[in-house]
Amino acid sequence: MNRLRGLWKVIFGRTAILVGLMLVQILVLFGGVALLGKYMIAFNSLLGFVGVIVLIYILNARQNSSFKLMWIIFILAVPVVGVVFYLYTKVQPGTKYISSKIEQMIKEEELFLRPSREAVNKVLVSSKQEFGMFKYIYEKGNYPVYDKAAVKYFPLGEDKFEEMIYQLEKAKDFIFLEYFIVERGYMWDTVLDILIRKAREGVEVRFMYDGTNTLSLLPKSYPERMEAKGIKCKVFAPMTPFLSTHQNNRDHRKILVIDGHTAFTGGINMADEYINKRERFGHWKDTAIMVKGEAVNSFTLMFLQMWNINETKKENIGRYMYTGGTVDAGMRYGGFIAPYGDSPFDGEELGKKVYLDILHRADEYVHIMTPYLILDEEMIDALTFASQRGVDIKLILPHIPDKKYAYWLARTHYKELIEEGVEIYEYTPGFVHAKVFTSDDEKAVVGTINLDYRSLFLHFECAAYIWKNPVVMDIENDFRDTLKKCHKMTLKDCKEYNKLYKLLGQILRLIAPLM
Repeated sequence: MNRLRGLWKVIFGRTAILVGLMLVQILVLFGGVALLGKYMIAFNSLLGFVGVIVLIYILNARQNSSFKLMWIIFILAVPVVGVVFYLYTKVQPGTKYISSKIEQMIKEEELFLRPSREAVNKVLVSSKQEFGMFKYIYEKGNYPVYDKAAVKYFPLGEDKFEEMIYQLEKAKDFIFLEYFIVERGYMWDTVLDILIRKAREGVEVRFMYDGTNTLSLLPKSYPERMEAKGIKCKVFAPMTPFLSTHQNNRDHRKILVIDGHTAFTGGINMADEYINKRERFGHWKDTAIMVKGEAVNSFTLMFLQMWNINETKKENIGRYMYTGGTVDAGMRYGGFIAPYGDSPFDGEELGKKVYLDILHRADEYVHIMTPYLILDEEMIDALTFASQRGVDIKLILPHIPDKKYAYWLARTHYKELIEEGVEIYEYTPGFVHAKVFTSDDEKAVVGTINLDYRSLFLHFECAAYIWKNPVVMDIENDFRDTLKKCHKMTLKDCKEYNKLYKLLGQILRLIAPLM
């Protein structure tokens, strides 16, 4: 009976209806193109000419080579459909609107995102190379470097959750939450109870979540329910039954800001599996950081950028900026930090380039935790070249994947990386959702950015680049502890891997940029 109920829910639920309506649109689009190709030879010839122009445009476009290759294969395989679909994806007013609004917000925030001359000079004196890295993050991402960084690392979701509850209880002025996944259960219900109580006490509470939650996790009326409880609520890009490339650009960020002096980010969403209250894919390994001090301004402004996309009234940004606060016990103090956001619309691959820079400049090691390994040639070359010049490259990935197709794809990279000396480990207790880089005992990145196309090119993301803060060793020590629970993958493992899964992974590489 329960299975029948579940099947009934799948067939007649909002997700199935949404997918069904989108499939109808695809059939109409492709069907119309097929008819034109059959009955209108002149139009077909014209479209062929347009196809050549489109291919020339793709070859000369400033775009990742894997995306170019995917489109070229698609257009050559099915010329008419491929050309029409490519042109359709390029004419999307929604993406242009969001891009212009974010650019406008960044200009309005410029006054609050100016780096301290003292911090910049300290970096320059310490390292010209690091100065260049922080300069890049500021000039291309509009996020400054901060000195006197105060950071705390959480090696598990349970640890972050405990601290988050403690910090939320102390909120007096405002609370901003921005999350990719929100699912009702112990974790979210506990947080929500505090938010409701704080709103009644006069604390301003704003809550924003990604539109994919409207498919199955949260009801469509959830924002109204939150508003009735005194919580300002928004959905970023609600899922609609209309084809749009904008639906491909999700808000994958996880940001919590409290009173302008405390911020959290990392891989942990608002759902019970992230704190191991519910078992999905074995033990869930995830990480996060808490930042205190002036650097919180960057997280606050990231949140306000996304919140104000559909607002016409200007925000009083200054009232949410850092004005001081105490540093809690257990915080690591010193060094430098640059929290940053990454947008799919700014023409800059900020998240990817930060990762590449770490790999290119490493002397001793680069250690990585990531749930997905769907790489382009540039990232493969960076990993293998670093290994070839003697850098210890280790990656920890899930042994129990959440998405089988992503695991099949990841496995296609194992052999070529292992042959070049890159060490790959699978976390045998379960699933790794952490997004962590550490290098040379002095730098680290913790955030939301996976090693896959969606994170590196298509989603809104955030992270923090940390240099010479003692927390780096906390992160590295956690990597080493996690390594003890992992199985090292070998060429023998690659050879013995299921041939069907291997074939499926190789086929999926054709459309990897969409995954």
